[in-house]
Amino acid sequence: MIIIDNIIKSFGSNVIFDGISFRVNLKERIGVVGRNGHGKTTLFRLITGDIPYDSGSIAIPKNYRIGYVKQELEFTSETVIQECIQELPELQKNQAWKAEKILSGLGFSKDDMDKSPHIFSGGFQVRINLAKTLVSEPNLLLLDEPTNYLDITAIRWLESFLITWPSELMLITHNRGFMDKTITHVLGIHRKKSKKIQGTTEKYYEQVASEEEVYEKTRINEEKKRKEIDVFISRFRAKARLGNLVQSRIKTLSKMQKKEKLYEIKNLEFSFNYLPFQAKQLISIENLSFSYEKNTPLIRDFSLTVGPKDRICVVGRNGKGKTTLLKLLAGAVKHQGHTNYHKDISIGFFEQTNIESLDDNKTVEDEILSVDPQMGKQQARNICGAILFSGETALKKVEVLSGGEKSRVMLGKILVQPVNCLILDEPTNHLDMDSCDSLLAALDSFEGAIIMVTHNEMFLYAIADRLIVFKDEYPFVFEGSYQYFLEKIGWEQNKDNIFLEKDNNKNVKSKKEVRRQRSAIMIERSKILKPIEDKISNAEKEIESLETSLNEYNDLMISFSQQRNGEGISRISKSMHEANTKLKTLYDVLDGLYNELEEVKKNFDD
Repeated sequence: MIIIDNIIKSFGSNVIFDGISFRVNLKERIGVVGRNGHGKTTLFRLITGDIPYDSGSIAIPKNYRIGYVKQELEFTSETVIQECIQELPELQKNQAWKAEKILSGLGFSKDDMDKSPHIFSGGFQVRINLAKTLVSEPNLLLLDEPTNYLDITAIRWLESFLITWPSELMLITHNRGFMDKTITHVLGIHRKKSKKIQGTTEKYYEQVASEEEVYEKTRINEEKKRKEIDVFISRFRAKARLGNLVQSRIKTLSKMQKKEKLYEIKNLEFSFNYLPFQAKQLISIENLSFSYEKNTPLIRDFSLTVGPKDRICVVGRNGKGKTTLLKLLAGAVKHQGHTNYHKDISIGFFEQTNIESLDDNKTVEDEILSVDPQMGKQQARNICGAILFSGETALKKVEVLSGGEKSRVMLGKILVQPVNCLILDEPTNHLDMDSCDSLLAALDSFEGAIIMVTHNEMFLYAIADRLIVFKDEYPFVFEGSYQYFLEKIGWEQNKDNIFLEKDNNKNVKSKKEVRRQRSAIMIERSKILKPIEDKISNAEKEIESLETSLNEYNDLMISFSQQRNGEGISRISKSMHEANTKLKTLYDVLDGLYNELEEVKKNFDD
């Protein structure tokens, strides 16, 4: 068990944690969520002791081993297998098969294990780092974005591995589906505090939203009550006979703790600028082939037609040519074969390595303006705001941006020009979970064609209606959704022993059936919600009318008090009491109606 108690951590004037507390209990698998820059990685570094905290305490049992998959790459052995064997616990140094099993699961062949770790690509070097940590058999495993450079096969293997992980786990990932399948608890870092619950990310976000809604309603009601007490005190402070009542209210006011208004946390909110397209084909390619110099061809005799509304996802193992294919489709690389682009096509191309093309000396605003020098500064600022660089943050230099912030800048540059074809290479890498949700919504509402490489299965289920699959020797086109692909073909065990089960769900509905059901549900939803919304509207109008009457009664009460009109005071008091009683009843009714409305909406959303 690890106990984190009231930790405060700042970097200069920037407060990251303002008293976070939680426990990591025996065999808990905890998913850590929060916006980029809110301290998820900082929390891991505090637990490992890499950086100090300002105050509080972290209690870790004696001889408790913590394994942290760091982003820095450092290899000291001649081969991959030796690099991993040296991390085995002292009494298991002769059990090389454990290292081989994990390396195999992460996509290394027998031959790969005897090669130098320095010759592999960055993605495979990250896997070696992961394997070194896994073989050390830590009590607590800390994984910070482990899926970023893994393909679907490796992600599914890791998912299966973590589900059976026998000890404690803390996981940071933008991949919501991966997290929900592997964790038992969610730890959220939100508004510089922490909150831990048992369950999924959806349950966590629902709970936070509900609590903040209650907080705001309570704050508004208390603020209203404070104003009413203030008005009473100021009106009747000079009246000697009401002195006791005034003093009582002054004491009540002093005991009321003022709730601060929650500051707004902005979401990534944008939509791609669609350029209308009338023809039947955007791109047509025939017998496309490509290889690097005299190497074995990555792609051979590949043909594809892209329609104006196509949603094509490119899937498969790393190193097979997915990124290369996107470059070929975008016209960024020459190839053999025939490619025809319609004259009205406008492509928005997001490539992983394009982040490196950003100029460190430019600001975010400069990078947006560089796409179209004729664009006005206000329009550039609007785009900066849409990608969460509002106000002065638009003037931040690229060199100080995180990986996620640079990804947002690249997306912003695509937003400048109207497009009818998006070609995206793993756009979710480095984005936090909230930004991934916003990107998914923007893609779902885009009216043009999408060709996208992604290993995020939530995106595959939601977006793809066609697939380009790198599974065997060369890529092929699969006509159907990702769900249909899993049913018909699936990710089978291959020669490198990466076992991925077939999805056995046979209840696959056609798109027409899904649309019909959705339409029927929306009609039913409207029928049920409309009467509730009408009742809410009527209740709010009646409350407004009663509050107006109460203001008039207050004015009359003051007037009668000044005139010492006892009969008038008695009559108005009775009217005020009746109005307040009715108002309280209406507030209860309104609260019940809102709860009913939210429950009905939730049921229909589910």
